[in-house]
Amino acid sequence: MESMLHIMRQVMLRKVSVMQKTKIGIIGCGAISSIYLENCTKTFAILEVAAVADLNLEMARKRAEEYGIPKACSASELLADPEIEIVINLTSPHVHTEVNLQILNAGKHVYSEKPFAFTREDADKVLNLAKERGLRVGIAPDTFLGGGLQTARKLIDDGWIGKPYMASGLILMGNAWDGMHPNFHHYLQTGWDPIFDMAPYYLTAFVHLLGPVRRVSGSAGSVHSEYTVGNPQSPRYGETVPVGAPMHVSATLDFENGAMASLQVAKESFGYTPRLEIYGTEGILHVNDPNMFDGAITLQQRNGTVKEFPYSHGFSQNSRGIGVADMAYAIRSGRAHRASGELSRHVLDVTIGILESSKTDKHVYMTAGCERPAPLPLGLIYNQLDQ
Repeated sequence: MESMLHIMRQVMLRKVSVMQKTKIGIIGCGAISSIYLENCTKTFAILEVAAVADLNLEMARKRAEEYGIPKACSASELLADPEIEIVINLTSPHVHTEVNLQILNAGKHVYSEKPFAFTREDADKVLNLAKERGLRVGIAPDTFLGGGLQTARKLIDDGWIGKPYMASGLILMGNAWDGMHPNFHHYLQTGWDPIFDMAPYYLTAFVHLLGPVRRVSGSAGSVHSEYTVGNPQSPRYGETVPVGAPMHVSATLDFENGAMASLQVAKESFGYTPRLEIYGTEGILHVNDPNMFDGAITLQQRNGTVKEFPYSHGFSQNSRGIGVADMAYAIRSGRAHRASGELSRHVLDVTIGILESSKTDKHVYMTAGCERPAPLPLGLIYNQLDQ
């Protein structure tokens, strides 16, 4: 088995050596950059990280040294590098739009961490500029390309649960209420709140599994309007911080194919409780946590049997960055990439629609559609995303 895996890897590496590698740069060297750098330097052979940048140049130098990146520099220097084709934007959510526009204006494709934007108008600015310049936009999350959600997609498409008609998503978790995180107040504001921070994993998974959404309704609220740090171990003990965004949200989604789903997301509980289920006329599919690439895929059938399925696809480890690799292959071949700006724009439309529905007591209809992303092919060679 080991020798066969070695042979497969060598075949893949020879194939990529023939295909020109795609040089990429990363702007933003915070915590999330480590997994991107790990995968973009070691997992996806089509990618070559040419430079990293951060407002804190010392942080960029640290990441460059840690992962063997040849250049640590400012964002402007990175964008001026003519060899870099794709730039990954890992900056703070509130500057995603600004940085994405800068990347596109530099003539480079952009792949951004979520959220895409906080308004439909800002998302459209990015998509319209990309279209004008003949460039691509990719947006996280890309967890739907992992082994778990790809296996779930195949089971649905192959008819294992009959006709899917309803789904349920739940994510309950704590927040930075203990005040130990130096910037814990950020987690109480828009961008780090449950609907913009955690819901995109579930909404993207829903679209991947069931297709685009037609309309939404929702309710949003918070237990606290402000929070006083009561942990004496916190350096901000006794400080009162306003809660600037809803900390719990409940929504109903109606899909274009006639299915519907409920979604509950909250950061006012404790621990971490994820659940995603798809209900069909012939079975119930219990899906892995859409924030992860792995987890059990279990089918409860009409006759009462419960069966756990082996994965049909690879990438079951933490493969963040797979969306970038898929986009690099797509640029070479001319096909559509899967973690697209259009998909994320639709998810943003759903997100904002849920909050608008809560304020207006009305259904909100989607203004931006998208194509259901194509599933990954079966039988991909080690770390290959194109055939």
